Amino acid sequence: MDKRLVLMVPMVMMVSCGVRADWPQYLGPNRNANSPETGLLRSWPPNGPKVLWTFPLGAGYGAAAISQAKVYVLDRIGNEKDILRCIDLLSGEEQWSYAYAAPGRVSHGGSRSVPAIDDDYIYTCGSFGDIHCFNKRTHKVIWKKNVWKDFGGGRVPMWAISQNPLIYADSLILASQTEEAGVVAYDKATGNVKWASPALPGKVGYVSPAIINIEGEDQLVMITACSRSAAPDGRSGRRRGPSDEYALGAVLAMDPKTGKTLWAYEGWQCRIPVPNVTEIGDGRLFITGGYEAGSAMIKIEKNDAKFGVTELYKTDDFGTHTHPPILYNGHLYAHCTTNTRRDGMVCMDLDGNVKWKTGRSPVFDKGSFILVDGLILSVDGVVGILNLIEPTPKGFRTLASAKLLDTKECWGPLALSDGKLVIRDQEQMKCVVVRRETQK
Repeated sequence: MDKRLVLMVPMVMMVSCGVRADWPQYLGPNRNANSPETGLLRSWPPNGPKVLWTFPLGAGYGAAAISQAKVYVLDRIGNEKDILRCIDLLSGEEQWSYAYAAPGRVSHGGSRSVPAIDDDYIYTCGSFGDIHCFNKRTHKVIWKKNVWKDFGGGRVPMWAISQNPLIYADSLILASQTEEAGVVAYDKATGNVKWASPALPGKVGYVSPAIINIEGEDQLVMITACSRSAAPDGRSGRRRGPSDEYALGAVLAMDPKTGKTLWAYEGWQCRIPVPNVTEIGDGRLFITGGYEAGSAMIKIEKNDAKFGVTELYKTDDFGTHTHPPILYNGHLYAHCTTNTRRDGMVCMDLDGNVKWKTGRSPVFDKGSFILVDGLILSVDGVVGILNLIEPTPKGFRTLASAKLLDTKECWGPLALSDGKLVIRDQEQMKCVVVRRETQK
């Protein structure tokens, strides 16, 4: 037999059993909570999927990024320090760590963000704005900045700096949201500031920048908060200041190379926005939030070299508090339980027609979810149950579920690599096997 054929057999078997993909940043490879992996298990044993390991963590919501079978998480030790941990994906053993002083207290304390990994470099942003660039091989700090203090930030927002670093070309982009700078692009190699936008309209929110593509052009999208007393009467918002009684937030896009504003939309307002937009296609963007903000669908079009915004519809029947919706087969799926509503998981078509809601059973309060191999893996944020869900507009359909986490506020984003799902609660991180294991 041809030796080349013998070598090809195991390779073909590996490809047919599933695709391995790193999870290098917040919400995965494309920052949309979608995984390209296949071969997901369609059922679990009675006691749930296999748990590979459990690792103790401090309180918080900061979740994993995964690269080359290593898990990176920015942990927090009490109110004093942040610590980047590198954990082996297979064994759960800590390979190395780096801690730095970051004293301070915020409401719902603990870690916040997901690292971003680019080749040999790891980028993190702590709860008090400390940005670090680490060399993955030497474990040393290449450069460090502070996205809040460096631009005149005063008292840290109530729920801390919650920025998930975004890598775009040779830039590292985060939202400062101070009076001196709205969004900042750093040279990812040196930390030098490439550009800083003017202050953003509205108040400080908890949204991380996202990249979308409109008519072949990349755009950087940000969402800012309205003040508690902002009225939805169409009045223009002002840049915030010490004496502002109200201010309208905005959904706005910038040129990611320069920070120049391309368009802005003020028709949808949220006091405390967290998810960024979901890109639908054909220039459409879906916007959603908690605190009774509901959702909106807008369309961006280019005319005479300028971009314009058309509002397609708004709805109060769909509003996700912390995690952006997943788009699948012409429908949006999201956890729409908020502080004021108990809608559970909701399925809605792209015209704003709700197909079903789970309500309180399950409530899915602020839990995270991802799409992989045509299925949704979803954590109930209150009770720590992992659910395997078949997304269909015909009704809520659970294929399997297992109680895997122990504390409330299981809100950290999920991460998946090589069939291994990394989840967390307020005390621990777990690695769970959710894909068919192949013989080696």
